[in-house]
Amino acid sequence: MNRALLRRNETLVALTIVGLCIFIGIVNPIFFTVGSVFDLLRSSVVLGIFAMGVLIVIVSGGIDVSFTAIGIFSLYSTVRLLKEFAPDTAIWVAFVIAGLIGLGLGLINAFFISRFKLPTLIVTLGTLSMFHGFLLFVIGNRIIRDVPPAMTEFARMSLFDVQTASGGTAKLHPAILLTLGVAVAVWLLLRYTMLGRGIYALGGAREAAERAGFNISRIQYFIYGFVGLLSGIAGMTFGSLARQANPQDIVGAELNVIAAVVLGGAQLTGGRGTVIGTILGVALVVIMNNSLILIGVPSTWQRVVIGLIILIGTGLPAVQARRRAQRAAGVAEA
Repeated sequence: MNRALLRRNETLVALTIVGLCIFIGIVNPIFFTVGSVFDLLRSSVVLGIFAMGVLIVIVSGGIDVSFTAIGIFSLYSTVRLLKEFAPDTAIWVAFVIAGLIGLGLGLINAFFISRFKLPTLIVTLGTLSMFHGFLLFVIGNRIIRDVPPAMTEFARMSLFDVQTASGGTAKLHPAILLTLGVAVAVWLLLRYTMLGRGIYALGGAREAAERAGFNISRIQYFIYGFVGLLSGIAGMTFGSLARQANPQDIVGAELNVIAAVVLGGAQLTGGRGTVIGTILGVALVVIMNNSLILIGVPSTWQRVVIGLIILIGTGLPAVQARRRAQRAAGVAEA
């Protein structure tokens, strides 16, 4: 039982995080301060929301790279609408509008994938360019810094404040609760609903899922619509925390999100992945992106490290699966 636990991907990622934290903390003790921990949690908010959507796509056997474009499209469009028609509206209204815009864009992905049975990577590569291009050339390409007051107020919120040794104040932003809420919702969906079973079945074998009675088209519409919804929420969260709407932001961060999900144990071939593993993957990526500089690793090398980890994270499970298959074949022959 203990050996099985140690072999689980989540356990390996957790041990890696612990080892990395100890190493960084020894080299630079600032890493273990409350302010550093709160900064890491804040940095994981948007990445975590995106990762929950990508987890569902990868579990279903697909790949989505358009979610960042959907996020920034939803953010920028919502800010433009609010400034034009309701500058004093509440922040929850902004999140609802951004989520609905994201939902609509996600359903466009679902239409092409479900109706024409096109490869998910090809479709989302196309819509990534289409959504971002439409944003830049039709809706606007200037940075909006005078965002509605509700977004500024949201950025200043704090769950609680902690006095640091240097005399400053470390604040934990309540947006972390949004990420946790999304994670719980996805966990309940995948673990306790028939729809969640259908998502796993679709990733395991589409033909088998169809024979089992799952409506593949409806599942795909839900998956990409839900990812669009989460992307719109993540985009609005990012813009609110940054207190601006920059049409060039977020797009290009797909690698970090996919890396987090893959590191958490989700297989790119589909049928496998957990929320706990994804959370651990997000934590590992955030620590590497935000803390490697504390031990003298240049920021330009961080993408190299992320790429290597993706190769290792996807390569090791494949090698282990091949060895298990060979051992099973050997036992069968014996």
